[in-house]
Amino acid sequence: MNHLPSSVNFREDINGLRAWAVVAVLLFHFKLFGITGGFVGVDIFFVISGFLMTAIIAKGLERGDFSLLKFYIARARRILPALIMVIVALLALGWFWLTDPDYTELGHQSSYALVFISNVYFWRKTGYFDTEAHEKWLLHTWSLSVEWQFYLAFPVFLSLLWKFRPDLKTMALGLLLVFIASLALSGLSNSSKSFYSLSTRGWELSAGGLVYLSARFQVLSSKLKIFLHWLGWVLLVSAITLISNDGDWPGLSALLPVSAAVMLILSQQSNSILFSSHIAQWLGDRSYSLYLWHWPLVVSLYFTGLSSQWAWVLSAIVMSLLLAHLSYQLIEVPTRQYLSDKSLRQEIIIIMVIATVTLIAALGVKKYDFNRPLPPEIEISANEASNKDPRLNECFKYANEQGSPGCLYGSSEVGALLVGDSHASSVATAFGASANKFNKGIIQLSYSGCYPLANAKKIKPKAGKSNAQCIDLNRSSIKKINTFKQDIPVIILSRINAAIWGKNESGEKNSPRVFFSKIYRDGNNPVFQQEFKSALKRWACNIAEKRTVYLARPIPEMGVNVPDTLSRNILFGRANEDIKIPLKAYHLRNRFVWNAQDEAAQECGIKTLNPLPYLCDKQYCYGSKDGRPLYFDDDHLSEYGNKLLIPMFNSVFKSTVHTD
Repeated sequence: MNHLPSSVNFREDINGLRAWAVVAVLLFHFKLFGITGGFVGVDIFFVISGFLMTAIIAKGLERGDFSLLKFYIARARRILPALIMVIVALLALGWFWLTDPDYTELGHQSSYALVFISNVYFWRKTGYFDTEAHEKWLLHTWSLSVEWQFYLAFPVFLSLLWKFRPDLKTMALGLLLVFIASLALSGLSNSSKSFYSLSTRGWELSAGGLVYLSARFQVLSSKLKIFLHWLGWVLLVSAITLISNDGDWPGLSALLPVSAAVMLILSQQSNSILFSSHIAQWLGDRSYSLYLWHWPLVVSLYFTGLSSQWAWVLSAIVMSLLLAHLSYQLIEVPTRQYLSDKSLRQEIIIIMVIATVTLIAALGVKKYDFNRPLPPEIEISANEASNKDPRLNECFKYANEQGSPGCLYGSSEVGALLVGDSHASSVATAFGASANKFNKGIIQLSYSGCYPLANAKKIKPKAGKSNAQCIDLNRSSIKKINTFKQDIPVIILSRINAAIWGKNESGEKNSPRVFFSKIYRDGNNPVFQQEFKSALKRWACNIAEKRTVYLARPIPEMGVNVPDTLSRNILFGRANEDIKIPLKAYHLRNRFVWNAQDEAAQECGIKTLNPLPYLCDKQYCYGSKDGRPLYFDDDHLSEYGNKLLIPMFNSVFKSTVHTD
């Protein structure tokens, strides 16, 4: 291959380590054998990548023939052909098997993956371990984006170090500083961004580079290499079987798999049966394609409701291996051979043309409505995802430090105030329609993710928001409430249960999202629960001193995206049953909040509003009825569903108030 930036000797041990890394990822994603830490396989890939890229760059700099352009083209030759094939296959199959919202989302993911910024896209959309992550066909490309960003910056960084002082020790010192800084940032970060970010993953890639450079400085004895080999395996198995996704990743816990990879690479035990076996080498050769193809099959199991059926899971694993083999034999190897025979200029043109054509197709899917002929019942279900308040951006999404816009719904004479978070916003039109019947209107004062609690700080604030911002916004609401006449009641409605237990659709379990005196990680902590009750009562009772206050019981949460799930059920031939949760499950999740609201009612004369008679029967709470979703996602009522609550809101304007 006449224009590779440099040659690196093939090592069977590293190829075998790739195999074990991808097997760990597969075991985790397909949920086999209770493997909880298989996701650390990606951390191992990062160490390997750091090792190999440092070797390529350092050898090129030492020879004096390193070329940034040739380096970048070699990386594109390695990554793009198989990635493009996966994206093309998904876009083609998605045309026939995905609803319009799902197909548009696939277009988004494809375009971001092709320009290698999908890690940024996904950290803004979903956490890697969240339940809805299984809806993202190209979620796994986040790691490719991190690697590509590393490829862009890393050779420039090492070249500058080499220009400053051309020796490997200076290079090692620079890598060590990057390692320390990135590791510190990783340990301090507690947001989902850290999982997807190069800044918090850079230490893993740097670790691989330091392994290469240390091997150049020091030759290890045979006994020490054997010791490192087996210790590395102990650490690797421990990481895969013992680590779970309960905490923030990568933090300091990631030192375990990274250390394992470092030791296994340093040991250079190519003759180890764990590395040199035919199976290990076969999997290692196909590890990239296997990584690319397996995740869409995981998502397809989720889409079709087959993820819990072992026969289908095993079939998907076999299909992953088959597709990986075909991709390796028919895409990876031939394209490398074909492109390496071309001149550098020809190779650049070929890669750019194919990548650009694919990107244009992805952008087309992302941007345009093709009006594909889908059964009406699927379109009705899928389109409910966009059936939201037409004034959402005006009245809710743009609330800022100056407070809520305070939009009026219904008639011009204000008859009630609606306060809360996005759950309040999702019922504003229904409350306004109710008020209009009585020639009244309502004012909405709500903020995204801000719970009506006194002095509550968010544990994981959104990017750009301080922990105390919701405190300021809630105070702003109080000030606005006090500008209205005291005979105007206040209705407080929010997803208050998520503040103490976490969001159930994200897999959060007993994970508070707020704190008061200190951070507690378990919602069952009695000190935290007492603080929570006090904060709820203090905020509501403060308002109740001057006016009538209604506390609304929490809206039932379905745990799954209702329009998506229902439309996919129909599309894939599953029984067209309505989405629902047991009423007992609702009460189990909301018992504590109900008790706190009851205490507020007793102490401050606060009234309660109960949505359950309108959304539930004696057994279930419904996310859809007769094939029509009531929610636009998993927990927010749509413009269709919220109208079921008009009778509940009518009681606010009647002399006889409905309470429970």
